[in-house]
Amino acid sequence: QVQLVESGGGLVQAGGSLRLSCAASGRTFSSYGMGWFRQAPGKEREFVVMISKTGGAVYYADSVKGRSTISRDNAKNAEYLQRNSPKHENAAVYYCAASGRGSTKRTEEYDYWGQGTQVTVSS
Repeated sequence: QVQLVESGGGLVQAGGSLRLSCAASGRTFSSYGMGWFRQAPGKEREFVVMISKTGGAVYYADSVKGRSTISRDNAKNAEYLQRNSPKHENAAVYYCAASGRGSTKRTEEYDYWGQGTQVTVSS
């Protein structure tokens, strides 16, 4: 089992920045590829970004490319998502997730999920 806890959400101004964190406990963190997903009201959960087990490979959804940076610190069992210049439509619950497959953007291939952190973007 892997337990994931997100933090860092809240209210951010459009054009501002925020940093989401995901703390992991349980099985060896470095054995999992990590990802961030988001779900807005009335919409399906969507892929945002993923990072491989070692951090050597990352993949961003087109909608966030250039305005987001994912990173991980295997020594601290944590991953991070830096979001710059968020737009109003980016408001959602952001989830971190862990995949034993390593590198995937497919929701169904993630084995563990956090409870989510709400991000609200003000105009």
